Amino acid sequence: MKRAVIVGAGIAGLATALRLGQDGWRTVVVERAPARRSSGYLVNLLGAGYDAAERLGLLTALSAHDLGLFTTVLVRVDGRPKFTVPSAIAEAALGSRVMSVFRGDLESTLYEAVRDRTEIRFGTTVGSVDQDSARVRVVLSDGTTEDADLLVGADGVHSATRTAVLGSDFRVDLPYVVGAFPLPHPVAGVPESSGTTFIGPGRTAAIVNLGPQRSSAFFTYRCADPGAELGRGPVDALGAAFGDLGGGVPDAIRHLEEDPAGAYFDAVSQVVMPRWSTGRVVLLGDAAWCVTLFAGHGAALALAGADQLGAALQRHDDVPAALAEWETGLRPEATKRQALARRGMLQYAPPSRFHVWMSDLTVRAITLPGVRGLVRRGIDRANR
Repeated sequence: MKRAVIVGAGIAGLATALRLGQDGWRTVVVERAPARRSSGYLVNLLGAGYDAAERLGLLTALSAHDLGLFTTVLVRVDGRPKFTVPSAIAEAALGSRVMSVFRGDLESTLYEAVRDRTEIRFGTTVGSVDQDSARVRVVLSDGTTEDADLLVGADGVHSATRTAVLGSDFRVDLPYVVGAFPLPHPVAGVPESSGTTFIGPGRTAAIVNLGPQRSSAFFTYRCADPGAELGRGPVDALGAAFGDLGGGVPDAIRHLEEDPAGAYFDAVSQVVMPRWSTGRVVLLGDAAWCVTLFAGHGAALALAGADQLGAALQRHDDVPAALAEWETGLRPEATKRQALARRGMLQYAPPSRFHVWMSDLTVRAITLPGVRGLVRRGIDRANR
């Protein structure tokens, strides 16, 4: 039986453990955190990500968490609506093979699917890695040593596996901060079954109201020193950056004050590498190709990457050959999504009021009758 050590118990790591376990591999997942974590922001599974979720047998369980498509209301600083984008616009753009879920629900679904197929060790890190042509030896912080056929670094944008094995010069830090967190109850000022979005120069605030335990907040803004913003913590930083807004934002910030530890709050970075593997060590997900939340395909790419890695390893007994083939097939999509994310920064943090006005004009045009078919065809071309 082939054996793999997987670093990281997030979406990429758990999906890899699930796929390899289905193929007969024995896996152990090590996770730095002492227990499972969850985040409240929305992820979209579409394209190759939806296909991977289907092949991995996750769709039935995920369907209970599917948030569906919802109406978006573009709002002014005080929360008054500018105009409404009906959910039918998103439906026309995305098609029927799409699912929107909270990241925490996707991770929980993966965990339940894989928990009996793998060994998961929380509070454990990798101490050292040594490999030759026959195996990779991983020394862990719990004092054990694992000899394996494959080491998968799925430990995120700040990957310690990447630094230890391939170096530390691959993260591209961008001048933005992102905050996202769940809302246990809907907040005032956001219509039911909809989301409100404020887009102003250098910042975006979005509040989604889909009912109790199905609502969330998302904030992003441009800043000169993301590290300093992170040092302030999410309550202070987001309060200062968005404290002048009305609508549902003040209530969302008050929810954050009650549970700041439940927020995802981080700088925005991409990972750009000339290769994702060396020998029997491979990086997967954000550790290898982080596209940022601006791209909107991180979870889908993680699932697709795990599923396609399993398929490549099935086709090749030679692990390095399998990794090379896998990367050749997946890299164009990751590269495209990174490029789209860089352009998307202008949407989430427009540099001027003129850019906000142009964005509003574009969105208004999309809502016109007869334009939806053009939108759908454009999305189809972008996803090819």
